[in-house]
Amino acid sequence: MLLITQNNCNCDDFIWLWPLLLAFLLGLILGWLLKHLLGNDNSDSDKIKKLETELNECQNNLKTKSEVQPIEKAAITSSNVKTETQQIVASKTEIQKDNLTKVEGIGPKIQGLLYDAEIYTWQKLSETATETLEKILADAGPRYRMHKPKTWAKQAGLAAKGEWEKLKKWQNELKGGL
Repeated sequence: MLLITQNNCNCDDFIWLWPLLLAFLLGLILGWLLKHLLGNDNSDSDKIKKLETELNECQNNLKTKSEVQPIEKAAITSSNVKTETQQIVASKTEIQKDNLTKVEGIGPKIQGLLYDAEIYTWQKLSETATETLEKILADAGPRYRMHKPKTWAKQAGLAAKGEWEKLKKWQNELKGGL
């Protein structure tokens, strides 16, 4: 009897195999459903075709631009470039900015306002009307309205002429630029 029971196949020995087999089949079915519901098999190939088309269009545009470009380059000569470069350099070097803070009543911030108004030199400042200077200060805000530019033009005139001793003497008599 003992031999008979050993040769008999007991189904209880393979019971653990059924859940694994069932899980595997459910995974296959679920994967197949998700693939068909959410993804399109042709989506990748469609994207690739679309990108290839865009690439070809870009290459064609580049070819047509490169064919036109030599004609545009021919219009630019070395003499034109030199002339334009010289003009730019000359315009940059022409602006000599004087230190306007040498004038009593003008500090670095007011000097910046004057530079913004294209008053770079003592000569230009000496030729600027007091009303214009007052407008520059008023436009800059209430912080600058308290400054009185009545003597700035005369002081700048002395500085432009190089009369530093006269300017120093006068500035010692002035209080706040007045």
